[in-house]
Amino acid sequence: MLAWVSDPQIWIGFFTLVALEIVLGIDNIIFISILAGKLPPEQRDRARVLGLGAALVSRLLLLLALSWVVQLTEPLFALFGHEISGRDLILLLGGLFLLAKSVTEIGHTMDAPKDGKKVSAASFPSVIAQIMVLDIVFSLDSVITAVGMVSQLGIMIAAVVVSVLVMLFASGPISRFVDRHPSIKMLALAFLVLIGMVLVAEGLGQHIEKGYIYFAMAFSVIVELLNIRVRSRHAKRQTADQTEEATPTMK
Repeated sequence: MLAWVSDPQIWIGFFTLVALEIVLGIDNIIFISILAGKLPPEQRDRARVLGLGAALVSRLLLLLALSWVVQLTEPLFALFGHEISGRDLILLLGGLFLLAKSVTEIGHTMDAPKDGKKVSAASFPSVIAQIMVLDIVFSLDSVITAVGMVSQLGIMIAAVVVSVLVMLFASGPISRFVDRHPSIKMLALAFLVLIGMVLVAEGLGQHIEKGYIYFAMAFSVIVELLNIRVRSRHAKRQTADQTEEATPTMK
């Protein structure tokens, strides 16, 4: 009964699946972080926990309904000569929603408040509702990946639970980092636009290798982190120069 404990293939599959689930969950963390940032500070941690909790529940429910998930690949109708399945329809609608939401958030970020007025915070229920809508789309992609890699349901569930727990601990620092650096927030929104376009393309039958997408995202983040480092050093140098210039006059 516990033969799986000594089976290296099962452990390899488990850790590989955990790593992939974490990578696939990066876009989910970004989306949750940006939406939670629209709430008052005292509600943000709660929104992140509820958002990732909803992601875990949706993934587990989809895993427990594997027969239904498999049926989602059966064609429902044709669009532009391409047969659309239930999975394609979910990806298509989710991608369009993500595109609309990301572009709207970019517009709000670029429009600076006038007369020093603060932008009113979003309502907690609306933020949670938006997170849950995208959780369904991201969970579908995650579960399909799990089904394609591992055949044991228990291993899939364990890998999903571990990956979501890792994301839960990482979401706080990521959210605070995004809030402190507006350029990172804009880059994250650009990532969500890209992911939305990929979901729409997948829904229309155009497969795009996700490895290229995640490599481009990682490269962009590294470049922006270097920019942040350069700006920080430049600001410190300016402060030091101003201090040195002010010192003789004080004497």
